[in-house]
Amino acid sequence: MDTPDALSPEALYRRCDPSIFDFETTADLEAQTHIVGQDRAVEAVQFGIGISQDGYNIFVLGPPGTGRHALVRHYLDEAAQERSAPSDWCYVKCFEDARTPRMLQLPPGVGTELRKDMEQFVEDLKSALPAAFESEEYQMSRQAIQEEATEEEEHKVQQLQERAQEEGVALLRTPNGFAFAPVEEGEVISQEAFQQLGEEEKERLQEAIEQFQDELRQVMRQVPQRQREARKRIRELNREVAEYAVGDLLKELRETYADYDDVVTYLEAVRNDIVENVETIVGGQQRNPFADESETDGGPSEEVFFRRYRVNVVVDNSEAEGAPVVYEDNPHYQNLVGRVEQIARMGALVTDFNLIKGGALHRANGGYLVLEARKLLMAPFAWEGLKRALFANEIRIESPQQALGLISTVTLEPEAIPLDVKVVLLGTPLEYYLLKAYDPDFSELFKVMADFDERTDREDATQRRFADLIAHLTHEDDLRALDREAMARVVERAARLAGDAEKLSTHLQSVHDLVREADYWAGTNGHDVITAADVQRAIDAQVRRADRIRERIHEEIQRDTILIDTEGAVVGQVNGLAVLQAGDFAFGKPNRITARVRLGKGEVVDIEREVALGGPIHSKGVLILAGLLGGRYAQQQPLSLSASLVFEQSYGGVEGDSASSAELYALLSALAEVPLKQSLAVTGSVNQRGQVQPIGGVNEKIEGFFDVCKGRGLTGEQGVLIPHSNVKHLMLRQDVVEAVEAGRFHVYPVEIIDQGLALLTGQPAGAPDEQGQYPEGTVNHRVTQRLAQFAARRRQFVMTDGASEAMSDA
Repeated sequence: MDTPDALSPEALYRRCDPSIFDFETTADLEAQTHIVGQDRAVEAVQFGIGISQDGYNIFVLGPPGTGRHALVRHYLDEAAQERSAPSDWCYVKCFEDARTPRMLQLPPGVGTELRKDMEQFVEDLKSALPAAFESEEYQMSRQAIQEEATEEEEHKVQQLQERAQEEGVALLRTPNGFAFAPVEEGEVISQEAFQQLGEEEKERLQEAIEQFQDELRQVMRQVPQRQREARKRIRELNREVAEYAVGDLLKELRETYADYDDVVTYLEAVRNDIVENVETIVGGQQRNPFADESETDGGPSEEVFFRRYRVNVVVDNSEAEGAPVVYEDNPHYQNLVGRVEQIARMGALVTDFNLIKGGALHRANGGYLVLEARKLLMAPFAWEGLKRALFANEIRIESPQQALGLISTVTLEPEAIPLDVKVVLLGTPLEYYLLKAYDPDFSELFKVMADFDERTDREDATQRRFADLIAHLTHEDDLRALDREAMARVVERAARLAGDAEKLSTHLQSVHDLVREADYWAGTNGHDVITAADVQRAIDAQVRRADRIRERIHEEIQRDTILIDTEGAVVGQVNGLAVLQAGDFAFGKPNRITARVRLGKGEVVDIEREVALGGPIHSKGVLILAGLLGGRYAQQQPLSLSASLVFEQSYGGVEGDSASSAELYALLSALAEVPLKQSLAVTGSVNQRGQVQPIGGVNEKIEGFFDVCKGRGLTGEQGVLIPHSNVKHLMLRQDVVEAVEAGRFHVYPVEIIDQGLALLTGQPAGAPDEQGQYPEGTVNHRVTQRLAQFAARRRQFVMTDGASEAMSDA
């Protein structure tokens, strides 16, 4: 079996040839590209925007920073320009039931004009009504009605008084009302004089007085009725005057809004309400003429009353050009569906239709609404409120307590507004699939999935589009242009971020940040354009800001606090490689892995698992390792060993199977009693057939071991074994590539365990013959011989132990 050769420097880093770019600087490009490598997502977004059926709202899923929002906003803006501006939405008072304000739908801009016209109408009304009621004609008519009522009363009293005088009785007006008394020669006689009259005269006078009192009572009983009739006539007069005054003011408004039936109906309701409340408006000085406890303003009473004739424009599209595209950054319940505000007045919270405020759904009605799924789901009741509106195709403004039936407080219940909106949710794949799995309504409302990829193929055409995208970003942020070499370096960095030499990262935020920082360093260096050196300095500065933890770990390795050997050879010990993530920064760290073997029952003990520090994937890797061991070496005899594997100086959790090949090398070394080179480190998972499988973070792992070796001095013997299938992922640092080119460091691609075993031991691994026997002098032969010894000892032990027990029983 051939030992794999070390990789050439060209295999460790795929450079971007600047000559593929047909520009001197990115300033020469058209900068029309908004996104790269998201064809599937673009198609889905365009489909979702184009289809108008219910339920075809869009969920855009992908990691933050991949340009989701920018792409969605770009296509939404394009679609919005092709549509007409939506209606204005207004609320006005419902005079029949103040608790249910009426909704008005008007063409864009008409709502604002109606509001202004009604404000002017109120101002005109404030002067027109008092003028009409202060006119001489009105005062004369009112006075005539009042005099007519009093004259009839006085006439009947006068007739009664004349008849009483004929009978010798006088009708007197006193502070307590009317009274009758006998008179003689025009003078009221005293009590003593009355007693001196004859009996017949006294009886006559008393009967006359009683009769006149009865008649007076009849007259006085008719007074309230006559007064009511007078008041009724005055009210009718007031209505006539008010209708005349208001009619002239409303005539022009009716003509202006004659094409809008709802407005005409509303204006007629305003006229009727003014006529009905005219006495309140122009009442007497004994009471506040404008007081109306049903209104809710803290200002002057006159202003409070006239609020009822205002128009509350909830959505104003007077300046809209096309359909609205609304992004709601804080999508809590009331910001979505609107709210009815309240103000404190006289120690109580009160409201009216003027305090109705629209939400994001109102503003986006007739257009598009963009929301972030995480923020929406975190806001109490917001998700349910959005679903309720989309299912009903209407926006009903109510508090969460009302929607859930938790309160029954009397408040406003505005008329629902019809809803026509396309909702776009931005979220992560986890959020999408959780909603898909656990919310049955989700599939009915969000039928379009726009899936953003984290990377795209690295082809020449893609790299040129990537350059155009960078040109667009620099233009948007007013940054310096990039020359060809700088653009090539950005492309190479995008490949490193993707962790694949054949791919480019579509995490535009990272790329954009890199260009911004390179622009800063270009300015610091006095460059007119961004050069490759500026880009590299920006990369180095990013790493420098984030690598404190890595630096401290490597420092402890150099000080032998963390034990890692980079020279010599040790039995049952190998350098494994792990990746640590510190925020957005990932780095490699070597770990010493050791194995010990002894006579046993075929058990491979993972110490990490036994103490609950090993994750399930790591434990699976160890079990696969044990399966490989049994399948390869225990076909003719039982596996009679007990082995233990451990990550030395590991004080936290261990997860992943990328160290399973290293663990297997340590175990085979311990069995064969063949030392492993400590100048080499190993990464890669293994399957039960002995194939070495790809792992993640290969670049960081190689660089992690390289930094340790470089700190101690490169000897030319050091290197890393990686899975062969990871070669296409290599985008190593320049200093690593240079060290490989100089022969001071090596990277070996391994396809099967035996290749790695040969590299680590310096001895042939050995391949089995037709009888399954390995050649002498090979590592595998030594393993089989050691296992055969264990099996023989175990049989001997069982036989000896069994004989001893039999003698004891006898």
